[in-house]
Formats: sequence, C-alpha cells, structure tokens
Amino acid sequence: MSDTPSYPGSPAARHHATEAPTGSTVRLFRAALRLTSSLKVPEALNRLVDSACALTGAAWGTIAAPGSADPATAASLTTGTATASADELATMVVGAPGAGPEEAGVVVRNTPDDGERCGAILSAPLRVRGQVYGRLYLCDKHGGFTDADVTAVLTLAEAAAVALENARLYREARDREQWMAVSQELTTLLLSGADEDDALTLIARRVREVAHADTSALVLPSVGDTWICEIADGEHADELVGTFFPPEGRALKTLARRTGLIEDSLADAWGASDLLVQELSQFGPALYAPMIHRGRGVGVMLLLREQGAERFTQQDLEIAELVAGQATMAFELADAQHAEEMATLLDERARIARDLHDLAIQQLFATGMQLSAARDRLRKQGAASGTDMSVACQALDASLAAVDDSVRQIRSIVRSLRDRDEDVSVVERLRREASLARTSLGFAPSLILTVDGHGLAQAARDREDELIGLIDAAVEPDVADDIVAVVREGLSNVARHARASSVTVDVKVEGLLASQPPAGQDGAASGDAEPFQGAPVVEVVCRDDGVGVDPRVTRRSGTANMAERARRHGGSFVIGPRARSDGERRGTCFTWRVPLHRGSRSGLPDYMLSGATGQPSSPPS
Repeated sequence: MSDTPSYPGSPAARHHATEAPTGSTVRLFRAALRLTSSLKVPEALNRLVDSACALTGAAWGTIAAPGSADPATAASLTTGTATASADELATMVVGAPGAGPEEAGVVVRNTPDDGERCGAILSAPLRVRGQVYGRLYLCDKHGGFTDADVTAVLTLAEAAAVALENARLYREARDREQWMAVSQELTTLLLSGADEDDALTLIARRVREVAHADTSALVLPSVGDTWICEIADGEHADELVGTFFPPEGRALKTLARRTGLIEDSLADAWGASDLLVQELSQFGPALYAPMIHRGRGVGVMLLLREQGAERFTQQDLEIAELVAGQATMAFELADAQHAEEMATLLDERARIARDLHDLAIQQLFATGMQLSAARDRLRKQGAASGTDMSVACQALDASLAAVDDSVRQIRSIVRSLRDRDEDVSVVERLRREASLARTSLGFAPSLILTVDGHGLAQAARDREDELIGLIDAAVEPDVADDIVAVVREGLSNVARHARASSVTVDVKVEGLLASQPPAGQDGAASGDAEPFQGAPVVEVVCRDDGVGVDPRVTRRSGTANMAERARRHGGSFVIGPRARSDGERRGTCFTWRVPLHRGSRSGLPDYMLSGATGQPSSPPS
C-alpha cells in the first residue's frame, strides 16, 4: 500500500468509510463517548491511548504531554510494551509524510529505517482550546496504518480535547468550591473568638491543602521594619519559620505592588542569582499573594511546590488573593482585642491616677496640715511653760518632710500613669506587657527587673529612676523592641499552651555597674557577690510551672522568632524543661541573652556613670 494514506473527506477516505464495518463505527463512537465522560486528566489521556491502540491495531502507544495536569502520571500514559521513548519517536517522524487535512498535523511513517527498533508509527497532535497540549504516538502496527486509522485517531483526538477541557473546568469548579469551603471555615473560626495564632495556623494548613502545594508560609511584620516568616506548614516548614525577607525581595515587592506573583521555579531563580532568600532555593513553582487590609499591606501568603511540579495557574492566584484578603480579618480581630486590653489598662491606670490625686494627696495634705498645727501648738506650749519641746518638734518636722516627699512621689507616679507611649522607657513597656498578660493568663505574672543584681522593685524612688535611665541609655531602640517582643511572646506562649498557674519573667541587665557588686539589704555591697565580668548584656529568663514543651501542640514560630531575634544581635536563645530545686523537671524555661553594644561604660553619660559608682548626681540641665 502507499506510504501516504489519503486524508478524511477524500474519495478514498469516503470509500473506506462506506465500506467500513458497522462494528468499527460503533466501537469508535463508544470510545469517543467513553473519553468525553472522563473528568480527570490522567484518566482521559490513558483512555485515549487505550482506545486508539484498540481501534487501529497498534501494538503500543504513548502520549508526550508536557501540559499534563499531573506530571507524576506521565509514566502511566503508555499502553503496551514500548520499544522507544517519546523523544526517540519525535525524532523518527521528522520528515515523515503528513496524512489528513494539512491543519490536522497527523504524520504517518509506515516504513522504518534500518536499525530502528520501532515499526510503523502514526503521530497526531492533541489540541485543547486551540493550543497543542501533547502528541499521541501509535506504534508497531503490522501492515502499517490506513486511512481509516487516521480518521479514527482524529475523531478520538477531538473527543479527548473535549474531555480535557471538561476535566479542566471540573477541576477549576472543584478547586473553587474547596477554596470557598476554606473561606467559610476561616470565617467561622474567627467569629468563634479564636486567637490570632490559631486562625493563621489554620489558614496556612488549609490553603496548602486546597492549593495542592507542598508548603505554605505567612510572611508577617516583626519588630521595627523587618518581615519574617511567622507561620509555615508542610515540607521544610521548620526551616522557613523565622526567616527574614528583605525589602527588595519578591515577597515585599508583591506587597508594595498590591498584586500577586507566580514564579515558575525558585530553584532556577536562585541559580540565576535572582533570589535573595536562600531558604526558598529548594522549591520549584511559587505563588505570592499579598494580604491587604483596609489598603494596608499586613503580610504575604506564600505557596510553594517541589521542583518539577506543576506551576500555579492564574485561577490559583486569583482565589489565593481573595482568601489572603479575608485572612486579614484575623489581624483586625487581634488588633481590636489588643486595643480593648490597652483601653482597659489605660482606664485602670487613669482611675488609679485619679484616686491617688483626689484621695491620697488630699489626705496627705490634710495630715500635713494637722502635723504642722500640732508642731505650732507644741512650740507655743513649750514657750509658755518653759518646757523643752525641741525633740518633739524635730520629730514632727521629720514627719512633715516625709509627707512632702510622699506627695512628690505620688505626683510623679500620677504623671507616669498618665503618660502614653511617647518616650516610654523599656522598663515601663515591660511592666505594661506584664499587666496586659493578666487577662490571657488568668493570673498576674511575676516580673523581676535587675541591674547588676540591684532590683528595681527594692530600690528607693530616686535610685529606681536612676537605674531606669541607665537601662534606657544602654539599650539600643531595636534591642529594646526585641526585649519587649520576647517577653510578650513568652507570656503569650504560656497562656496558650502551658496550662500554668505561675510564671516568672526575670529581666537582667549586667555589666553596667561593673565596678560595684550588688548591694545587700542595708545598701552596702554584699560580701559574697562578685562584680560582673565581661561585656554588658541583657538576659530574659522566663519560667513557668506548666506542662512543659510539647512539640505536638506548640507552634514553633514563636520560639523561632525569639531565637532569630537573639541571633540578629549576636546573642543566644535556649529553651527546655524547667529544672526545679526538688529535682523534677516540670514546666518550661527559656533564656534569651544578647550583648549591649551601647552598654559600655564609655558610651554612657557622665552623670549616669558618677551616679552608678558613687553618689547619685543630677542629669545636666
């Protein structure tokens, strides 16, 4: 027979079609119907190969489908025993004559070259929505392929195109339904009063599942202007948590532009020196969705797939952006809760300040007036009777001085209670965090603040003010922000996971009073205390009596964030079971320690240095 069959519609083809057995036509129609009923891409492709081989009599067939929705199933798109790969087949049909209409793209090669392992070959393109999706190869038919075979293959290819389009629409509808289910689940969780961390953890997990991603990550603002991965779920999640994302990277550029981004391969971008976050270099396709709330960028949702996986689609991006926008409700509810707690705290502070001013100071004034009147009467009585009342009058004078000092201290307390966040010392910020934590903990945490062993709570008012000023001068603003953030995160972790009845936060600043050991109860240096040696440091130690570290329920991003905050200042972070005096290890203890680069004695004001090592002196006017 001829090596170039006539195409469908030609006289020869009509003659073949007229003489074709009715059974062959029925089988073709059944195969086409079976194909169009497939709603999964791998299933439709396998049915196409099976039906084409059965109808044409090919020994085996395969599909080279680079557009397959699931590349992992590509190996299953072969029927029979293959004697050549898809790449080898593509080379063999180069230059082979066409068959059928020119636009059909069908190629038939019935005469193999010497030494080739494959016999007759029929190759036809598979088009979906006008684009070539892949190519079908039917091989090793005894006697070669005919016009009827070409007609059958073209019919099956059209049916397969319909099946693939239906599968695409079905998958999009199913994915949209799953995305909407996630959206509803998130709304229900937020309205039920779940805290921010629980909501964000659910978002990361469910979005990863629905998007068929291997890993999901939420990049959120940290202290200052830094952005880090706070929450991650899936493969390599532990490696991503705590990772810093630079402002010139893809994530924050996506946030600045307020539009999402699809990346074909982060591994390729890293190889081309076009990726700034090394932790992402192990991934392939990526999707960046900005989290926008009230016109303000509050985070980036990052979806990642392993190298070689299918790239994300535009529909994936559109729906991810919608869910990312809804996820910002978690931040709004958290902000509202924090604002309510702050308002409660400030109202309580205002009430205390008002009571101190209206009641305590007035009572002290009245007491002072009574003491002054009593002193004047004693003097008059002594003068009239000739009795020496000097000792009693001196005692009353001392009492009056004490009353005046108390009034001044209360006025200072009232002013500090009325102060807002402007120019608030790090000590005051820590005390506020401890006060705010009472609501979530259900009890008051113990906050201990010391400077080289000198406790602020035990110091006189003037000495306490001096030590607070010393701390503020030594602690850099970004270090102060991290200290507050670490204490906040530590207390929050205890409230969420520890089921504790007590927690102690010990904030120690060491090395500022290096020439003076800690004072004893009488104010003198204690004999068994050693002066601190080395560079100044700040250390935060948090101990609770709860259930201890449980990796099954404790989200690691909080501790990872604390560790990263320590590393960025050249410090250290250690967490583990709490060692008790009775030998038990119950509860959790973490130690966060960083050096103070501004804490050297040469970097402190002269008036603080003289006040720290000798008699207190006043700051310059």
